[in-house]
Amino acid sequence: MNIFQTYNDKIIKLLKTAKENNLLELPENLSGINVEIPPAKFNCDMSTNVAMVLSKPNNKSPLELAKIIADIIKKNDENLDDIKIEKPGFINLKFKKIFWNNFLKTIINQSNYGSNTSNVCKKYLVEFVSANPTGPLHVGHCRGAILGDVISNLLIFNNHKVTKEYYVNDYGNQIIYFTKSVYFRIREILFKEKFPIDNKDLYPGDYLVDIAKKIIDQNTGIKFDNFENISKDLTKLSVQESLKLIKFNLNNLGISHDNFASETDVVINNEVDQVVDKLQKDNFVYLGKIKAPEGEDTKNWIEREQLLFKSTDFGDDKDRALQKTDKSWTYFASDVAYHNTKLKRNYDVLINILGADHAGYIKRITSVVEALSGEKNKLICKVSQLVKLIKDGQPFKMSKRKGDYITVEDLISEVGKDATRFIMLNRSNDVELDFDFTKVKEKSKDNPLYYVQYCYARISSVFRNLNKNIKDEINVKNFDLNYTDDEIKIFKKISQWPKCIEVASAKLEPHRIPVYLYELSSDFHSYWNMGKEDTTKRFIDKDNTISDEKIIFLKIVSNVIKNGMNIIGVETPEKM
Repeated sequence: MNIFQTYNDKIIKLLKTAKENNLLELPENLSGINVEIPPAKFNCDMSTNVAMVLSKPNNKSPLELAKIIADIIKKNDENLDDIKIEKPGFINLKFKKIFWNNFLKTIINQSNYGSNTSNVCKKYLVEFVSANPTGPLHVGHCRGAILGDVISNLLIFNNHKVTKEYYVNDYGNQIIYFTKSVYFRIREILFKEKFPIDNKDLYPGDYLVDIAKKIIDQNTGIKFDNFENISKDLTKLSVQESLKLIKFNLNNLGISHDNFASETDVVINNEVDQVVDKLQKDNFVYLGKIKAPEGEDTKNWIEREQLLFKSTDFGDDKDRALQKTDKSWTYFASDVAYHNTKLKRNYDVLINILGADHAGYIKRITSVVEALSGEKNKLICKVSQLVKLIKDGQPFKMSKRKGDYITVEDLISEVGKDATRFIMLNRSNDVELDFDFTKVKEKSKDNPLYYVQYCYARISSVFRNLNKNIKDEINVKNFDLNYTDDEIKIFKKISQWPKCIEVASAKLEPHRIPVYLYELSSDFHSYWNMGKEDTTKRFIDKDNTISDEKIIFLKIVSNVIKNGMNIIGVETPEKM
């Protein structure tokens, strides 16, 4: 139940009746009318901009029109306790306590409270991580992995169908160098040859030793005496082992994918040739020359004729090369082909989660998807910005035994899965994140994960003391309940949960969820602490019993915390 949407619909219905009675003029489109969560300074439950939207067609000032509309609303709503007007024309609604009783009655046993059941179900393909299969995941991949996973969870919670996909970049020079690195580690193990550590093209990490050992043990029939003779088979085996490592890292983060798409398959199946033919038929490619990038020394830049995609037709700053001067395909061409395979699978929306180093890639790939599909916003790209690891106020560097980077495995071993997921998601993806190890381990309000989990644990302790199961439904026949203003304050926060889900889902901004959960938990902890001085605020009385008001209160708060943490992929322990 989204009370803001309910009231939005109710107000629009009242407006249409008013128009029929010649009291108001309405524009054809009423989509600009909103019922929103009000600023705290308004001291109300809801606020609507309806008077500002209708001011012009009615040739009245927003304040003048607000008085007329407020009167219409007041006459037709018995739940209203008060209605006020604030400049420049906001209409603010405050409800009677009976309204909140009815609200609680509606949601008390709704396991999916917050989900938008009125949504038209869409098919989403969410591509995320897609790190080169050349070793374990590092911290730079971690934030994007969690972002993609939680966006997927959020869309599923909001009744959409989601496929989670990993695009395996198993083609190109990086794979050749990776395979050679594995080969030299095998030679090191079998023939005591020194690994060519000075070769900057190779991957130096110790994890390659483990991969090499597994390949040796599982493929006793292969002779590792000549790289060229075994390069094809060794490439396949090396990528397989690396993917096992990546999947292990992801699993420890609580992440799994539905599909693993291969770049090699795209190339082998001639998908690049097919998509370029399609673009040519649609007159979206041509032979041309690319000028030197801005700021580059033009003396060293040679303009060569190349096959170019007309990305400037779709708002890009320059056209993009599909083919190199040697007639081989560019990385961009392979990516175009891969996205064409996505389009062939008839998803409504495509979502890509990209690292900070790929932000400049967004416009060209969204342009080509628009060219291929004929639809704007068919592909939505979200950028996961950098993460700075901090400990005791200083940059923190963990073990580099896996190579020249900090691994996801190291991060999880240091703080755990839950802290990693929650904190990585606690800020908007488009800003850099400081991951403070000291705060993450604190048992205080300064650690948002602890504060939310402790809220659920506190509620669980009440149920446990009453020999009740927190997961059981609550059966209350009489909802003639008497709540205090302090309790209603929390119910107002609970009522905002569907709005949080709605906005987070529409804007693909899952950081709104941990922020909301922290605010709700903070309100609950404040109320709990009141019980130290005010016995009426305590949940269990001296006879070890609990009122219907209190049990409903606890159940509803716990449901929202549980649902929110499930979306984030974080545990809600009943004891801490």
